[in-house]
Amino acid sequence: MIRTKLTTTAAVTAAAALLLTGCGRSADGPAAGEALELSDDAAAGTVTVWAQGTEGEALKEFVAPFEEANPDVEVEVTSIPWDSAQNKYQTAIAGGSTPDIGMLGSDWLPGFATALTPVPSEIDTSGIFPFAVESANIDGTLLGVPWYVETRVIFHRTDLMKEAGFEEFPTDWDGLKELARAYKEKAGADFGIAIPAGGWNGFIGTLPFDYSGGAEVMDADQQEWTIDTPEMVQSLEYLKSYFDEGLADNRPSTETGSASANLVSGSVPMFLSGPWDIGGLETAGGPGFEDKFDVAMIPAAPGATSKSFAAGANLAVFKGAENPDAAWKLIEWLNQPEVQVDWFETVRDLPAQQSSWEDDALTSDPMIAVFGEQLESVGIAPTVSTWSEVSAAADTQMERIFRGGADVQETLTELQATADGLGTSR
Repeated sequence: MIRTKLTTTAAVTAAAALLLTGCGRSADGPAAGEALELSDDAAAGTVTVWAQGTEGEALKEFVAPFEEANPDVEVEVTSIPWDSAQNKYQTAIAGGSTPDIGMLGSDWLPGFATALTPVPSEIDTSGIFPFAVESANIDGTLLGVPWYVETRVIFHRTDLMKEAGFEEFPTDWDGLKELARAYKEKAGADFGIAIPAGGWNGFIGTLPFDYSGGAEVMDADQQEWTIDTPEMVQSLEYLKSYFDEGLADNRPSTETGSASANLVSGSVPMFLSGPWDIGGLETAGGPGFEDKFDVAMIPAAPGATSKSFAAGANLAVFKGAENPDAAWKLIEWLNQPEVQVDWFETVRDLPAQQSSWEDDALTSDPMIAVFGEQLESVGIAPTVSTWSEVSAAADTQMERIFRGGADVQETLTELQATADGLGTSR
């Protein structure tokens, strides 16, 4: 899950070193490269799970029905902070002390691939969003089951939009810039839109526009990086123009909740984010504020189609799992469409199972419906082990462009060379 992960070059380098050491497995676990055949018995024994953030806090109580249906099983959930999770998993792998199940951000999984076991054939993933399944498929082997998905759309103030002279949210890049300018000149905003100006996940923050401009990070076979392309240059030149024209702040606050606070105050009435910000905005804005903001799909470049960046979290079983049979049975239970609806109602995570979106809990919410529509047109992070290193290098280059005014073409040429040097570890 991209929204709260922490990736640094140092962490990635440490990950590579630790994963090379491998890890042990229980005597009853599958051999390397083999998927476990699940037993017909009820789940039994202790299942250990590490999960991050809100998910880690809510999961223990949520799995009570699974424990009731399997009286001889006990699920032990350890909630760990997102900002230390990767290092914690890496250390556990190196020391042979992993939990049975790990909640791995979808862009993390390639880096942990050698420590994971294949998904058993008994677990049906055919109804899950294809892009989510793709995020867990490493070189033809499925190594995790998507638990929930997320994507980016544009949050915006509808009342100020009308004040700025717009009745409908624009669907193309030219219209979006006109709206950003009108927010500033006619509705009193300090800046028209919040755009990541670099730093942590700065490159990921540009991907909805890159994808909606026809750019891709890698070729279809994930054999070559495709960063230095006319489409990517066009996208980043477009985003750079917001900073050049004073429509976006190149030194925005990075404090948690600052984007939401600015939207509530009207000082910056547009920003890109995921579904987790809906509830936060309603709370921050107070009674009635839910009628003053909305979400919209990412506008597209001329001749292109709206296409956002998608992520989420996968549930995976480590090779060192002490109770892999029960672990996969718990994942199988969490994979059921009706259970994913319950999970959505508990923590507002968007279901990975497509049929879950037919439930009233999701169809009755117009904002969630926009996310559902955007999820039909998304791209994911490359499923190669060097992605985190390339992404971290790109964060630095985005800062050079948006804050330092560096030439887009020259910067992308440098980034392409860096990515080519890192390769794909295939």
